[in-house]
Amino acid sequence: MESATPRFLVVGQLTRDYILLPSGEGFIDIPGGNVLFAAVGLAVWEPEPPPAILARVGEDYPHEWLEEFKRRGLNTLGVKILPNAIDLRNFVAFQDPNTQWNDDPVAHFARFGFAFPKALLGYRPLHKSIDSRTNFSPTSMRQNDIPEAFLDTGVAHFCPSDYLSHSLLPAIFRQAQFSTITLDPSIGYMSPVFWDNIPSLITGLTTFLPSEQEMYSLFQSRSSDLWEMADALSAYGCEIIVIKCGERGQMLYDAPSRTRWEVPAYPARVVNTIGAGDAFCGGFLAGYRRTYDPLQAVLYGNISASLAIEGNSAFYALDVLPGLPQARLETLRNTVRRI
Repeated sequence: MESATPRFLVVGQLTRDYILLPSGEGFIDIPGGNVLFAAVGLAVWEPEPPPAILARVGEDYPHEWLEEFKRRGLNTLGVKILPNAIDLRNFVAFQDPNTQWNDDPVAHFARFGFAFPKALLGYRPLHKSIDSRTNFSPTSMRQNDIPEAFLDTGVAHFCPSDYLSHSLLPAIFRQAQFSTITLDPSIGYMSPVFWDNIPSLITGLTTFLPSEQEMYSLFQSRSSDLWEMADALSAYGCEIIVIKCGERGQMLYDAPSRTRWEVPAYPARVVNTIGAGDAFCGGFLAGYRRTYDPLQAVLYGNISASLAIEGNSAFYALDVLPGLPQARLETLRNTVRRI
């Protein structure tokens, strides 16, 4: 029986993944999506009660996957199943752990020596354009998709989604007296085109968690200094800015104390980097609610990401040896650097 009121909500997207890894392995039609990786990254530290995922899927989404999510410790009451099919296919081909492509799957399957799956016929990448200010995407969560009982939770993380979702839903949670709201933006609106819209989106967030690529995209011609960018964004009313820098780790700007920290990525064995940033955000939220210390929260997120990239499944991080996350956390504490 799933708890009606979880302690954590994770809002985002579920996908059906087709992955070609640098090792030469291929994974066809497996569960994916930012909401899944973020929830698992959180559950590494806070498995009980099960964190709740909020996402939209079509009637063609495999129901057995939702049952698997429950068995693996996630609350799925917030997954809205629409009465029509939705294309949730997500294709990724890697050249190396840090270089990937999302288009032309026919050529990449041929390069890997695999037969092209019929399920990918007609595939188009999910995110290729600038977001709309006025139209939802089919997978965007709406206010009436949120179970009423979930509004008593008080803690939420927003995975990358479209601009309209990120501009409207956090305000609904703030009205419901949520005390902690973290948000990972989407490249679809981290653009100079949306420069004037960013302040209202950031205001009132506990933590804003962009990637360095997104920061450079937003601040084109305005700044090339990531610390300067973080300071500028914090002025809009968000006290904690965490910039995800991939294999280099994270940069933390704590606005109230004006302190800057660099945290290197834990030296993990890289198998599959898909979902690493999302796992980081889930771990960050768990760590922040446990310690209310943004630096400690970054360490928790860092370790969640280190576990996520070592496996081929979104749930790999939940299958590691007991005590491994804590052991890595203690090791990582000695590597942080104040700037």
